Amino acid sequence: MITKHFDLSFKPDYHKTMRQSEFFINTLKEAPKDEVALNAKLLIRAGFIDKLMAGVYTFLPLGLKVLKKIENIVREEMGKIGALELLMPSLHPKENWERTGRWDSFDALFKVTSSFGSEYALGPTHEEIIYPLISKQTLSYKELPFALYQLQTKFRNEARSKSGILRGKEFIMKDLYSFHASDKDRDGYYIKVKTAYQDIFKKLNLKSIPTDASGGTFSENSLEFQILSPVGEDVIFYCEKCGFSKNKEIISGIENCQNCGGTLVEENAIEAGNIFPLKKKFAEDFGVFFTGKDGDKKLVSVGCYGFGITRTMGAIVETNNDEKGIIWPESVAPFKAHILSLGSDKKVKNEAEKIYKKFGDAGVEVLYDDRDEKSAGEKFSDADLIGIPWRVVVSEKTVKAGKIEVKKRSEKEAKLMTVEEFLDSVQNSKFKSQNYSSKLKTNF
Repeated sequence: MITKHFDLSFKPDYHKTMRQSEFFINTLKEAPKDEVALNAKLLIRAGFIDKLMAGVYTFLPLGLKVLKKIENIVREEMGKIGALELLMPSLHPKENWERTGRWDSFDALFKVTSSFGSEYALGPTHEEIIYPLISKQTLSYKELPFALYQLQTKFRNEARSKSGILRGKEFIMKDLYSFHASDKDRDGYYIKVKTAYQDIFKKLNLKSIPTDASGGTFSENSLEFQILSPVGEDVIFYCEKCGFSKNKEIISGIENCQNCGGTLVEENAIEAGNIFPLKKKFAEDFGVFFTGKDGDKKLVSVGCYGFGITRTMGAIVETNNDEKGIIWPESVAPFKAHILSLGSDKKVKNEAEKIYKKFGDAGVEVLYDDRDEKSAGEKFSDADLIGIPWRVVVSEKTVKAGKIEVKKRSEKEAKLMTVEEFLDSVQNSKFKSQNYSSKLKTNF
């Protein structure tokens, strides 16, 4: 067993406080007519993303803040299980894909040709890169196990790109590879990753259902993490009583639960992550061996663990919204509070400015709607659409009362409280900061 120490002091450089008049936010009254998926409609209308073409989106400042927070939660959990981050190329040599036989068999592979005639693939996955990388190392059983992961842009030539950021031609994914001396050791780590994924989804306010599925070209079988949603492209059969679940692709019709005998329910779901043991073929293709205790060369045993970053962002929007707009979980919201200054009264403006500064000084991420040209109705509408967890209204009424009007985005009722009362409650909440910094001791 290897003991590793990690300093997870990754701190993304983004604005914690921002005036809406200075921020690149352009909300729309209506969604683009060519968008079908709700996640795309809401994210475009609220100014989080912009569509370049089918399956390809620009992540605007608001959207990027959300993505980075999802990435940070993933990074923290990967650190807890001893994984080290690296970054591999997106441009892959053709010969690596020919060696595995997937140059012609991987149907979603983007292929590009240089002006010199050389052919390349745009990486949809990274087995063809990670295995050659590890093959350059002289490994013994003493160096095993170890785990490497990346947060990387992937490319897949998807024929169906109508689900917004749930299914794109270009998307961000976390892929982790663990290397072991035996299948037994790999299976033990597999359980640790499963637990880590479940912890990630809890932090994201998503209920994930671990689901047995086929492994496709990668493996004999896999475990998918499915989010129930009417727009999900997968169909699963799961037991509400004990949590047993199988993908429709490996089950024939509705049958009784194999664990408790209960009835299996058929539902659509979004696959946000998956974990599976990789076939020995990849290690054989690239000659990835290690020297065992007996001095003999043996093939490494490898596990693969994918997590869709952009797809998860889409799943959050699909499952956290109402008729007015998005409702972000506090863990990944672009800001924690949204201050709205209503009216043109100078006292109100001055008080709003003071409150904005107090929030910033207290370390609370805040967006301040200081736009003079917008009516109160427009500001309320934009706040609901953008979906920041807490709305804080400063008006003539609140100034006279010496308080602020506070409303949680997920609730209907607003209430008056002092700035100090609100800051105290927010600072004591579960997700005070997304700048994770800790020293972790991990065994695996």
